Amino acid sequence: MLRKIRIVLATLLFVSITLLFLDFTGTLHHYLGWTAKIQLLPAVLSLNVVVVVVLLLVTLLLGRVYCSVVCPLGVMQDVVSRLGKRDRFRFRRPHPVVRWVVLALFVLLLLLGVQSVALLVAPYSAYGRVASQLLQPVFLWANNLLAGWAERHGSYAFHHVDVWLKSGLLLAVAVATLVVVGLCALLWGRAWCNTVCPVGTVLGFVSRFSLFRPRIDADKCVSCGRCERRCKASCIDSKAKSIDHSRCVACMDCLDTCKLGALHYSRGKATPAEAQATAVDGGRRKFLATTAAVVATGAVKAQEMKVDGGLAVIEDKKIPTRATPLKPAGSVGLSHFTKHCTACQLCVAECPNGVLRPSQKFETLLQPEMSYERGYCRPECVRCSQVCPAGAIRRITPADKTAIHIGTAVWIPENCVVNTDGVSCGHCATHCPAEAILMVALSPDKPDGLRVPTVDESRCIGCGACENLCPARPFSAIYVEGRTVHAES
Repeated sequence: MLRKIRIVLATLLFVSITLLFLDFTGTLHHYLGWTAKIQLLPAVLSLNVVVVVVLLLVTLLLGRVYCSVVCPLGVMQDVVSRLGKRDRFRFRRPHPVVRWVVLALFVLLLLLGVQSVALLVAPYSAYGRVASQLLQPVFLWANNLLAGWAERHGSYAFHHVDVWLKSGLLLAVAVATLVVVGLCALLWGRAWCNTVCPVGTVLGFVSRFSLFRPRIDADKCVSCGRCERRCKASCIDSKAKSIDHSRCVACMDCLDTCKLGALHYSRGKATPAEAQATAVDGGRRKFLATTAAVVATGAVKAQEMKVDGGLAVIEDKKIPTRATPLKPAGSVGLSHFTKHCTACQLCVAECPNGVLRPSQKFETLLQPEMSYERGYCRPECVRCSQVCPAGAIRRITPADKTAIHIGTAVWIPENCVVNTDGVSCGHCATHCPAEAILMVALSPDKPDGLRVPTVDESRCIGCGACENLCPARPFSAIYVEGRTVHAES
């Protein structure tokens, strides 16, 4: 019964969080957004003390149920693991040095401000990249097929959406993650969780002291090895009649395999063999306790149309070089965003305007930044602030957004069609929602002649409507330069 309950809960949470990354309508996060916020690392980075405390208490009470129920990467490994031969596992000695080194490097990178590199092995972020890059495109293509079928039958209940490659690097990372983690799960079960995953290492240390845990009755056990072969965490030593509870993910798979009733999930003192298997010397315990504390506190410090009426091909726009990258309204500024973002790609997957895409820079690798080649950041859209589980983008309203200045438009005279082609334009001024752009005479001697834009920096909010709608190609004649710290008016 315990195993069935675990499977049902894990399935519900896994499907829910996957749907968050697939949804392009912006409706599911109102109902399922909490599934991202209860992930451990986003909760730590957002200073969500309640979630962190609850998860630690649950681990102290029930063991590492977080890894087998809540963590999407963990559940994904269970799904892949079932594709292999049944009862193929065996007890393996733990690799504490590898776990501690990976955890230490993870914490060190967080403290040095290189979160994006550290988060490559974070479980929630890793699964987010797989879901957004490999599952969402398939989902969108299926939607487009359905929309095309519906249109042919006179229904417009569905609409086509663009499916585009946001980043070749991000796609490569997602594929590599799926291949590496998937192979580990297929061959060795939960080896990734118990060797590489920093969250698994921290919770593994806490679960050593859990109140309820799987236990072996040495008097009934005949060391047949059936439970050992079923354990995908490779933590049951049937010969020694012991369980390494730091690696046990409380999946309950072993409980149903014992025909003698020697395995049970209960409260009680560890047997001498279990106590010996899970013993930790004072130095190691101090190291792990300190590391867990640092993780909890130090990280915070630390497709548009391409033809014009079917007559002329329009050249694609190129991304301008920005001295300061653009970050979404609600992210406060570069420092706050970089420290809190988990690079999970949830906001990128949810952005309806094609504005957010992963960064290619080493110091902010795969963390979202904004660019306006495919669209602009509409003042009424605040979806990214509603879905961010880590507090990197604080929740704001459309009214709040219109008063936040994330950047300032800059006019480039040599790109403007007024200068290059000698024709009137004014697109940037016409479409500016903040009325921050005025058209003035190109030549003071000819007040009725050609006019060029001038930007009122006190009114510009950096939405990018001017940059996106500028007809100049391949570079817009006006682009938005980001602000290090966002201003409010």
